[in-house]
Amino acid sequence: MLAGAGTGKTKALTARIAHILNTHRARANEILSVTFTNKAAREMKERVGRLIGDVAEGMPWMGTFHSLSVKILRRHAELVGLKSNFTILDTDDQLRLLKQLIAAANIDEKRWPARMLAGIIDGWKNRAMTPDRVPSSEAAAFNNRGTELYEQYQDRLRNLNATDFGDLLLHCVVIFQKYPDLLEQYQRRFRYILVDEYQDTNVCQYLWLRLLAQAHKNICCVGDDDQSIYGWRGAEVGNILRFEKDFPGAQVIRLEQNYRSTPHILAAASAVIALNEGRLGKTLWTEESEGEKVRLIGHWDGEEEARWVGEEIEGLQRGRGQRRPHSLDDMAILVRASHQMRAFEDRFLTIGLPYRVIGGPRFYERQEIRDAMAYFRLAVSPDDDLAFERVVNTPKRGLGDKAVQLIQLEARGLGMPLLEGARSLLAKGGIGGKGAAQLRAFVEGVDRWHAAVMNTRPVLPEDSLVEPLLPDTPPAHADGHVRLAEVILEESGYISMWQNDKTPEAPGRLENLKELVKALEQFDSLQGFLEHVALIMDNDKEEAEEKVTIMTLHAAKGLEFPVVFLPGWEEGLFPSQRSMDESGKKGLEEERRLAYVGITRAEELCTISYASNRRVYGQWQSQMPSRFVDELPADHVEVLTPPGLMGGGYGAAAGHGFSSGLEDRVSRADVYNSPGWRRLQERTTRPMAQPSEARNITIDATAVSAYVTGERVFHQKFGYGEIVGIEGDKLDVEFDHAGLKKIVARWVVPAHQADDVPF
Repeated sequence: MLAGAGTGKTKALTARIAHILNTHRARANEILSVTFTNKAAREMKERVGRLIGDVAEGMPWMGTFHSLSVKILRRHAELVGLKSNFTILDTDDQLRLLKQLIAAANIDEKRWPARMLAGIIDGWKNRAMTPDRVPSSEAAAFNNRGTELYEQYQDRLRNLNATDFGDLLLHCVVIFQKYPDLLEQYQRRFRYILVDEYQDTNVCQYLWLRLLAQAHKNICCVGDDDQSIYGWRGAEVGNILRFEKDFPGAQVIRLEQNYRSTPHILAAASAVIALNEGRLGKTLWTEESEGEKVRLIGHWDGEEEARWVGEEIEGLQRGRGQRRPHSLDDMAILVRASHQMRAFEDRFLTIGLPYRVIGGPRFYERQEIRDAMAYFRLAVSPDDDLAFERVVNTPKRGLGDKAVQLIQLEARGLGMPLLEGARSLLAKGGIGGKGAAQLRAFVEGVDRWHAAVMNTRPVLPEDSLVEPLLPDTPPAHADGHVRLAEVILEESGYISMWQNDKTPEAPGRLENLKELVKALEQFDSLQGFLEHVALIMDNDKEEAEEKVTIMTLHAAKGLEFPVVFLPGWEEGLFPSQRSMDESGKKGLEEERRLAYVGITRAEELCTISYASNRRVYGQWQSQMPSRFVDELPADHVEVLTPPGLMGGGYGAAAGHGFSSGLEDRVSRADVYNSPGWRRLQERTTRPMAQPSEARNITIDATAVSAYVTGERVFHQKFGYGEIVGIEGDKLDVEFDHAGLKKIVARWVVPAHQADDVPF
C-alpha cells in the first residue's frame, strides 16, 4: 500500500489484520505484524482490539523489529555462540567495551574516539555485514583497523554473552541464512506478514523480512516513499522503490485520499515533492473545503521572525482572522535544526507564551548549554560549588571520583568553597600526576575569567593563542562579556571536546553553543544574562495546560496540527548544506522529502517563513530563500513578505529570474553555484554593527563625519534610513523599518552605493 500523508495507512493496516482474523484466514499467532516503535505497536494492538475484541491480545508476533528479533534469538542463541539468557548492552556499556579494545590496540582514543567506531560498526550492522562481509572498499575505516576491531568486538560480546541492538536483527539474518531448515519453520508459521512504515527499513531489516516472506508470499507493506527521511540513520528508500522487483507479482495499491489537510496545503506539498526523481508517484486529493492558501513571509532577521510568529500565535489564540480561536495545543513550530529553537524559546519566555519542546530538552536544559552556563556561573561567582562539580572534570581532566572526593573533603575541612579546596589540595601536593597539572590549569583559568568579569585585567593573557569560538567575529564588534564567553569555552577545552567528538550529535551541540554566545549580545554583562535565564526558567508556566509545540521536522513525522509554522526556509539551512555536501543529489532529495513532511503536518493553516539576514559563524549574512520556496505553486500561496526583502515579490514577479511553478523555470542550483552569487556572498559577509552598540557606545568627539544630517544611508542589518544627528564618528539614524539607532559611521554606506547588497 503506497500511502500518502494523511491517507490513513495505519487504519488500513489494522483493518487488514482484523479482516484476516474475522475471515479465519489465519490464527492470531500466525500473523507477523512489524512496526518501528513500541508506541506504534501499542497503538496498532489497541486499534485491532477495538475492531475485533480480545483476540488482539493473543497476537504474540506483533511488535517492533527489535522486540520480535529478541524472541527469535532467545530460542536459538546457541547458533550464534550465545546463551538464551544473553544481555543487551546499552550505549554506555557498548562505548566502554569499545574503549577497552581501542586502548588494547594502542590507538589514540582522542584522535579515534569510541563513538566514531560505534557509528561505523552500527552502519555495517544496518547493512547486514558481519566482519567477514565488510567490503574491501571500507577496509580503511577507523585508521585501517575498523574490521579488525569489529571482529574483536563481536568476540568480546560473545564472551560476555551479550549483544548490542544492531546484533538483534543481524544474528537473526545470519541464523536464517545458515540454517534453512529453521528458516523454513518460521516461514510456515507466519502465514501473513504486515509491515508499517516500510520506507524506513534498512538493509538488514529488509533481508529479515524477505527471508521470512519467501514461502507464503503474503507480505503487505505500508509506506510512503515521499516520507523517507531517515537516510542518515541507515534507512534505505530503495527498499520501497524496488518492492515490485523484490516480490514479483506484487500488487501496488495507492492510498491517495487525504483526510487531514486542505487542498491548498496538499497542492503545495505535491508541487514540491514532484521534483524528486527517485519516487513512485501519487496524486493526493481531498474532499475538504478550499481553506486558506499556504502563507509565505520573509523577515529581516531571525529575531524578527520569532517575534512575528509569537504575535501570530497570540492572534490565532484570540481567533483573529480565523473562523474560530485556536488553542495553543493546535499550533506547532517545526524547525530543520534544533539550534533554531533558541530564538523562539527566548521570545516565548519573554512574552509568557507557554510551550513544549518535543524530541529533546528545551534549549537552556540541554547538556551542552547547562555545561556552558556552569562555566559562566563559575566565572561570575567562583564560590558556586554546584557549577564547580559539574565542570571540574568536563572535559576529562584526569580526575577520578577519588580525586573529586579529596577536593570535597579538603573544602569541607577548611570551610571553603570547592575551588579553594582544590587550590589548597594542589598546594599540599594532595593530587599528583596528569590530573594535578590539569586541575591547576582549571583553577588558574577560573581565576583569570573571574578577574575579567570584574574588569581587573584583560580578558586574555598577552601570550594567549586561543582563537575565538566564532573565528570570523571582528574583535572590534564583540562586547567584552561576549568575547569572554567565547574565551571561557575555548580555554576550558569544552569546544575542543565537541569538535573532537565524532558522534552525529556533536555538530548540533556546537551550533547550540554558538546560539548561546549569540544570545549574550542582548545583555550588558555575563551576570545579567545568567540572572535573566534563571528568572525566566523559574517563572516558566509549567502548570499551563495548553502549550505551543516546538520540534524538529524529523520528530514531527506521524503527527498533525491544525496550525503549523515552518521557519528558516533558507538556502544552506533548509535544504541543509551539510546534507547536500555529504550525499549530493540523494541528500537534496531527502531534504525535499522533509519539506513535504513539514507541509503535510498542517491541517488548516501552514505558514512558511525565511529571514533575509541571519548570524552565521559570528557575522550577519544575507540569506537567500530556499530553493523549496521557489518550488511552491504560485496559485496556492499567499505572499505576506514586506516589499524590499529578498524574495518579497516571490518568483518571477520578484525579478529573480525564477518561475515559481510558471513556465521557463530557471535552475536555482545554477544561480547558487554561479560566480555572481559567490561574489554576492563575499560582499554580504562584511562586519556589521550589532544592536548592542546602542547601549555600549564610545563616542570619538574628535572624529569628523563624512556624512551630513538628512543624508540617506544603508545599513546591512537595519536597511535604509535617514541621518537625523551626528556626534563625532557616531550617527543617529532613523531607519525605515527599525526605528532610531545610534550607529558607528563606518558600518553604513550612502544609500546610492547600496547596489553591492541585495536589498
